[in-house]
Amino acid sequence: MRNLRTRAALAVVAVFAMIGVACASDTTSSAGSSDTGTGGGLCASVGTSADDALAHICANHQIRVATDQKYKPQSWFDVKTNTWMGFDVDVANEIAKRLGVAADIQHHDWDTDVTAGSWNDRYDIDVGSMTITEERKQKFFFSPVYYYTPASIAVHADNTSIQDLSTDLDGKKVCVGSGTTYELYLERKLNLGPDAPSFDYVVDDPQVVGFTTDTDALDQLALGDGVRCDAAMTALPTIAQYIADGNPVKVVGDPLYYEPLAIALDKNDPVDNTSLVDAVSKIIDDMHADGTLSALSEKWYNGQDLTVQAASGT
Repeated sequence: MRNLRTRAALAVVAVFAMIGVACASDTTSSAGSSDTGTGGGLCASVGTSADDALAHICANHQIRVATDQKYKPQSWFDVKTNTWMGFDVDVANEIAKRLGVAADIQHHDWDTDVTAGSWNDRYDIDVGSMTITEERKQKFFFSPVYYYTPASIAVHADNTSIQDLSTDLDGKKVCVGSGTTYELYLERKLNLGPDAPSFDYVVDDPQVVGFTTDTDALDQLALGDGVRCDAAMTALPTIAQYIADGNPVKVVGDPLYYEPLAIALDKNDPVDNTSLVDAVSKIIDDMHADGTLSALSEKWYNGQDLTVQAASGT
């Protein structure tokens, strides 16, 4: 059964790897706003004199969105065209459009800027494929889940020793993005809550090596088999895109778990953001109901609808 499931997982990678997108950028620029118009949408019925987050957004005609400039195909900044691109970018722009404002999309550092919480009024929302965890619920309000991704393992293309994830990763160096659920999984601290797809811990005593982004972790893996790490862990679409861009890595085994991903809002926002949480949550529900999220998933993930919950592959 393991071999059959592995072949199925590799078939999924092959589908993801067909995604045609532009090259990733190393820029740290936070420039790049949507071209959606203002004056319509939900903000048309919102009083802008109130002292709350939604009123401020409507008054300023823009919503500040945190996301990652180096997380293909979810989000990235293309310096050649000075444009933000990706699934999360399209979702953020659609949220802004339905509010009736523009999206001011800004790069964040995942571990220090976003998942640490207390954004100090730098962002209004995070549209960065954040996984809902019980720990993060203490810091953030979450929208309904907008999609799910398979958390997977990549090894260098030359590697032949890591094949069975339940045994061959034990004690190995695994590169991850710091502050991610991949890091929590390897440390056996991941608590996705009762509504998430179930999973098992199958990796014993790995040496977890953290980097600023998931792509940085893959870059370390690509340096050579065992040079910086023996494997890397991130979302399957990210690995597939990295492979499609010509990098020497490959996927091994089945997904270790499926991540329920949501829009996040800071519970420590200096102004009340209850109405913004409600507005964004309704927009996500509407985008599910009218097929927009499915269409965007199929656009960026080559026909795959990741907006529906998948069963765990472990």
